[in-house]
Amino acid sequence: MSSKKLRLSVLDQSPIRKGATAIQAVQETIQLAKFTEQLGYTRFWVAEHHNTGILAGSSPDVLLAHLAAHTSTIRLGSGGVMLPNHSALKVAESFRMLEALAPGRIDLGMGRAPGTDRVTASILNPSNQFREQDFVEQLADLQNYFHDTADPGTIHRSIRAIPQVDTVPAMWLLSSSGQSGLFAAHFGMGFSFAHFINPVGGPQAVKLYRDRFQPSDDLTEPEANMAIFLFCSEDPEKVVQFKAVMDARFLQFEKGVITPLSYNDVKDVVYTEAEQDRIRYNRQRVVAGSPTMVKERLNVLAENYDIDEIMVVTICEDFDDRLRSYGLLAELFELEKLS
Repeated sequence: MSSKKLRLSVLDQSPIRKGATAIQAVQETIQLAKFTEQLGYTRFWVAEHHNTGILAGSSPDVLLAHLAAHTSTIRLGSGGVMLPNHSALKVAESFRMLEALAPGRIDLGMGRAPGTDRVTASILNPSNQFREQDFVEQLADLQNYFHDTADPGTIHRSIRAIPQVDTVPAMWLLSSSGQSGLFAAHFGMGFSFAHFINPVGGPQAVKLYRDRFQPSDDLTEPEANMAIFLFCSEDPEKVVQFKAVMDARFLQFEKGVITPLSYNDVKDVVYTEAEQDRIRYNRQRVVAGSPTMVKERLNVLAENYDIDEIMVVTICEDFDDRLRSYGLLAELFELEKLS
């Protein structure tokens, strides 16, 4: 890995800052996509979450269509479409339409988790049984829809995903465990490990994916990346405040409470020993510090994972600080700006 230049990409969840609105959050996603394209980031993925007051991104395909109209070079994708919430045909048609809008620039990143609680997931898709085999069958159906290769002996034989286009979105499986990496290897898809969700076992999952990879019509060699929460700043106090808010946000989420937080909300909180243990664990999900520290840490992670691409998730109180963090990263890794 050390001989390769590290590529950087963005995973954006359209976070709703305290005191801001969902409309502002979506507008910030659009601004961030245009900004990071100019800086030379490789891809920009948007997430799918439901029934939450802190993340506005519920419909990746709709948002991606808008982003496609406001960008020209950066790859756009889902990080991810939560496949059990949808029919395979509907996903295939949505992403074929995106390919028609931005040929050769679309990534279909998919996850097994619902991106919400079980009750909401059951309402999104009342037929969802949360079975692994259903997920595997959806992956096979998707490949067939994209390539018009349905088995003549199945119910899918006369069904085509519309519109019919010449290009196929790059398919990726997203996971915070090794299981989906095995599915990605079997189907010949890309694999993205969510280190920002689970900081343990990622390098091993990526290695297993590479070892088991079977080439497909879409991908002849394994392609992997990892995603991590990150904040880069030249101001040590801003780093301290970012860490404090992230510490509280993780604990809040683990307790089933989800509300926007600011530094003023958490600066005087005293944590129990058990909470401090969780904070130490959760800080493995985050890289936050000065430019020098951040660059060193990302290079170590890239080497440990044996990858040449890292996806960055940045959520902070001030949108300008968020933009500045992505700008500093681009400078650190000498990304090639658009002319």
